[in-house]
Amino acid sequence: MDADLWGIALVVLGGFLAGGAYAMWKVNRLIAVALAGCTVLAVASGALRLGYL
Repeated sequence: MDADLWGIALVVLGGFLAGGAYAMWKVNRLIAVALAGCTVLAVASGALRLGYL
């Protein structure tokens, strides 16, 4: 895959993880916080791949 596609894929993955963290918040807050951390890592690495940071 091209570097741009990896960056876009990581940002999209971050979106899915953010939705999972939001949905999980009422059920289990520890897992929601872990998913939120993974969201930040995925979006940051995607932005770095795309050259935004």
